[in-house]
Amino acid sequence: MARAVSTRRKILVTAAAWLAGLIVFFPILWMVITSFKTEGDASAMPPVFLFFHWTTENYAEILERSNYFLAAWNSVFLSIGSTLLGLVFAVPAAWAMAFAPGRKTKDLLLWMLSTKMMPAIGALMPIFLLFNYLGLLDNRWGVLIVMFLLNLPIVVWMLYTYFKEIPGEILEAARMDGASLWREIIYVLAPMAVPGIASTLLLNTILAWNEAFWTINLTTFDAAPLTQFIAGYSAREGLFWATLSAASTLAILPIVVLGWFSQKQLVRGLTFGAVK
Repeated sequence: MARAVSTRRKILVTAAAWLAGLIVFFPILWMVITSFKTEGDASAMPPVFLFFHWTTENYAEILERSNYFLAAWNSVFLSIGSTLLGLVFAVPAAWAMAFAPGRKTKDLLLWMLSTKMMPAIGALMPIFLLFNYLGLLDNRWGVLIVMFLLNLPIVVWMLYTYFKEIPGEILEAARMDGASLWREIIYVLAPMAVPGIASTLLLNTILAWNEAFWTINLTTFDAAPLTQFIAGYSAREGLFWATLSAASTLAILPIVVLGWFSQKQLVRGLTFGAVK
């Protein structure tokens, strides 16, 4: 039987939740506000919050001096392309682990996840030299392959947890009706796992969009996404906080809009299997 919760406790919990949310959101809010300040107001002490001369000159300067739309296109290409490529490989792998597991399946899953714990700097030099030898530095396809391999363990793990919730008897019935392996995956498994596949796609698109370490080290201009776009302003402009804040706001705007409209799907994907 569910316990009754007092009104006072509900108010306290709600207030605590709002306070935690504001603390998490405040750096982003401050960045957006700073992007509309002059450089003098941005570096004023004590800081001014709302009562300053609002201006959009920082955005106009960035759009005039930088190719924002090329960087945005590169971010879209790398994040969506690496995620779709990951799904092509991860769906069959997750199917095999969920419905035809071997003795070492769980060890293999843990090993795949453990690769995400390795410091990226440890693999930078060999990958950089390999890219330099193959002529893949500042190449979209080269960076796409790195991001695909980077997020593949997460994609496989998420799909594995979704597929484990699907009754194996349904797939066995499809096999008895003569379905081949690919027809079983495409026409039986995939439709039942659409919510899980959608959550996996959204989460990994966001992870790929926010990836900065590899994009900063492997790209300069032609393949540079928005993470490199921000880093470029930080290196050139130093302590010009208003300009840097405007560049950062432009860089996060598309993914914030995507996250806002898909938040229910994302929460469902992140909490799937957490409560049985």
